[in-house]
Amino acid sequence: MASIIIDKRYCGPPNSGNGGYVCGRLARHIPGAAEVTLRAPPPLDSPLDAIATDDGTWELRDGGKAVATARAVSVELAQIETADLLEARAAELHALSRPHEHPLPHCFVCGPARAKGDGLRIFAGPLRRQAQTPVLAASWAPDPNLTAGDGLIAPEFLWSALDCPTGFACNYDQQSGSFEKTPLLLGRMSARIEARPRPGELCIITAWPTGRDGRKRTADAALHDEAGRLLALARTTWIAVERDVQLGRG
Repeated sequence: MASIIIDKRYCGPPNSGNGGYVCGRLARHIPGAAEVTLRAPPPLDSPLDAIATDDGTWELRDGGKAVATARAVSVELAQIETADLLEARAAELHALSRPHEHPLPHCFVCGPARAKGDGLRIFAGPLRRQAQTPVLAASWAPDPNLTAGDGLIAPEFLWSALDCPTGFACNYDQQSGSFEKTPLLLGRMSARIEARPRPGELCIITAWPTGRDGRKRTADAALHDEAGRLLALARTTWIAVERDVQLGRG
């Protein structure tokens, strides 16, 4: 058993942890690719127990309540979208990057109210391409304060970086060229890390929707370095909720 504390810095909604970050923290206990299912809003600044089960899975528990479960999986995507740095930076101009228009302006990953070096400030916007499936992209240069002991960016921050862009991909309406306002919460995330970047190394994130089924929305994402080397892949499932639920009020 191990103890995990989600510092308030790593919030998504105001009172709970960013889903991708929490998934990445629990996935550290799984060798290779992992799938993490979030079962309750991860509380902030509270000791949580990471417990190995007999079947090889891991549970993150808040007392007697399961917050998340993780298991080993194979992560293969049907397609992998790419973009170059110029395309990504052009796409960011069309992202929800102003606090007054953003659904969670203080989110650790995508919140525009977070200062540089505090939040990741990843603002994914649509690529201006003629394609059947819309693709969002953003650039990212990881801050040195995200570094693990080996000098590379810690894996949970790669999970984080792949999280929010998929949520915006789920809510992007290609016909209108705008984002829907449906409140979403991350329900499940699977990721495979191929390589981890160094601090300051320019990276490009792409994300694209893959389906809808009732309240569920799915999207995939990829992280590449500036030279086009694949760093990580992710599959996500998001759940449409009421705004009060997204904010932790319901």
